[in-house]
Amino acid sequence: MAHGWQDTGLRYGLVTRIFHWSMAVILLWQFSGIVINRLIGRSALTDMLNSTHGEIGAVILLLAALRALWGFYNLGNRPKHESGPLGTAARLGHIGLYVLMLFIPAVAFLRAFGSEWGLALFGVEIVPRGAEDIGWMVTPANLLHGIFAWTLLAMIAGHIGMALVHRFVWKDEVISRMAGKTGKLQAAE
Repeated sequence: MAHGWQDTGLRYGLVTRIFHWSMAVILLWQFSGIVINRLIGRSALTDMLNSTHGEIGAVILLLAALRALWGFYNLGNRPKHESGPLGTAARLGHIGLYVLMLFIPAVAFLRAFGSEWGLALFGVEIVPRGAEDIGWMVTPANLLHGIFAWTLLAMIAGHIGMALVHRFVWKDEVISRMAGKTGKLQAAE
């Protein structure tokens, strides 16, 4: 018998839900500064939101890695995606989200390690300032970090959109699994 903190075949456990919703809030913070800056330009609000970009990126990388490990640990217990093309698309979409949540901050750290600017997180110097950029570290990150970040944002929008389709069009229990509500699922357990 699974404990409430573990996933079951019918719903996600407490640990998975904490990872999901805390990352949703953190990603909202991370993207809000960038999106607001693009929409209205630089302001005190965007400066405040973007001042934590590196630290939030580090937290995203750590949480995504822990979340992936937790997902592998619970792989046999997790609710199954439906079969067919929609289920395959859902599986691939979730894998894509995990890959991007790991890749985007990792490539940013590659850039920081190769940059003359160095890297400090949470007030601690991680990489001291260097004499010059190391091209093979900085160039790929400059090319990929932004484009993949916008791709992640588009995938998150698609993820939210499909959650709404599940809730309001198909009227199934998918959102209940991640919201911690069991509703009709409780009777089936």
